[in-house]
Amino acid sequence: MSTSVQRLGLWSACVAQLIVVLDVSVVNVALPSIQADLGLGRVTTSWVAMAYSLAFAGTLLVGARLADVVGTARLLTWGVATFTLASVVGGVATDGWMLIAARAAQGLSAAVVSPATFTVLTITHAEGPGRTRAIAVWTAVSLAGGGVGNIASGVLTDLISWRATLLINLPIGIGVVAAAAVLRRRSTDRTVGGRIDLAGAVLATGAFACAAYALSSVAEDATAELSAMAGIAAAVLFILLLGQQRRTPHQLVPSRLARDRLIVLGNTATALTGACFQVGLWYFLTYRVQAQLGYSPIQAGLAFLPLTVSMLAVNLWITPRLITRHAPRVLVVVGAGVAAPGLLWLAALDPDAFVLAILVPSVVIGVGGGLMNTPLATLVTTGVLPEHAGAASGLMNTAKQFGGAIGLAAASTAAAVTGTDQAAFVLMGIALLAVIVVAAGIPGGRDESQRGTRRGH
Repeated sequence: MSTSVQRLGLWSACVAQLIVVLDVSVVNVALPSIQADLGLGRVTTSWVAMAYSLAFAGTLLVGARLADVVGTARLLTWGVATFTLASVVGGVATDGWMLIAARAAQGLSAAVVSPATFTVLTITHAEGPGRTRAIAVWTAVSLAGGGVGNIASGVLTDLISWRATLLINLPIGIGVVAAAAVLRRRSTDRTVGGRIDLAGAVLATGAFACAAYALSSVAEDATAELSAMAGIAAAVLFILLLGQQRRTPHQLVPSRLARDRLIVLGNTATALTGACFQVGLWYFLTYRVQAQLGYSPIQAGLAFLPLTVSMLAVNLWITPRLITRHAPRVLVVVGAGVAAPGLLWLAALDPDAFVLAILVPSVVIGVGGGLMNTPLATLVTTGVLPEHAGAASGLMNTAKQFGGAIGLAAASTAAAVTGTDQAAFVLMGIALLAVIVVAAGIPGGRDESQRGTRRGH
């Protein structure tokens, strides 16, 4: 690939990924305003965040397969266009369910966009230092998107309206569509043909949604029976999904990838990490600084700067150097080992003093998160055959989004049962301790990220 195509691919991938990740968190700081404006309950409000993640996670594998079947650049163009349209609908929503439906539509579109962005990197950058740097930039953008989303949410909500947090995607989306169209003309958009497993996607999305509903509503007496029924439905749908995947020749996850121990353990660690960093951490910090400290939306958004900057700086400038000297799994263990105490720190202290109870532990969490995210992405994608590149990146993003949605549901229930957000931070800390255990079992040595072994065959 020429340098100009690589740069265009990197720019398109990163900006598209930015709006996808930004919209996971862009409503976080706006949630109290949304709740008051539309008259929503706390659980319904949490679904404004969860609807996006659930739709995203449930259809990511189909989105990844679409990238392999119809072409990455083409899919990126279509996906960003529909994502932008859904953002506009959400921005003009007049009630809670219209907003939740628009957020779900955003998630469906994001499921097409996100794996396409990562696949653009893998097909425009050969394995080696160049791809590692590209992945580091893409990961940095993904991490920054969460923080930028919270800051933008606070600024836009305070100065304009919570609706601006969604409508801001219109000009950005138009720019990305134009860039993706140019990339499509200037690069070879490889396709492998085949069919899409829509039945598997429906079963997966249904199982995820039922599991999230069961977890998020279990603490409410009025919905106890519905919660139990949703839990049973989730189990049934999951069993049906496993059976359907054994029978279909067009699996959501190619069987060769599903049997790879490194990919299975790496994505398990990714899901556990997503339970903390994808939604939950930002969600509960938002309510802590606004409800308990009385911060305005702008102040709340700016309160996320230490976490965002520390995570971004470590991921962009320190981790790429360390990954050439140490096995990715070692960095994952170290990163989780640093971040977990930060979450437990948040749980242990009363948030009256911002510096000691929020700023310092946020920096600790940011450093740990910055150390582990790029190594996780490297672990689950290095050496995968080109025809499985979309499926591998889709599986990684599915694990991250599913972990985020289920993690938020579980943490919300823990907070509701105990009456305090400390329980949520403890639960997230335990998830990162589990990451250490899982990552310690990942096979491979210090040259895992560069060994070039072709997995998936």
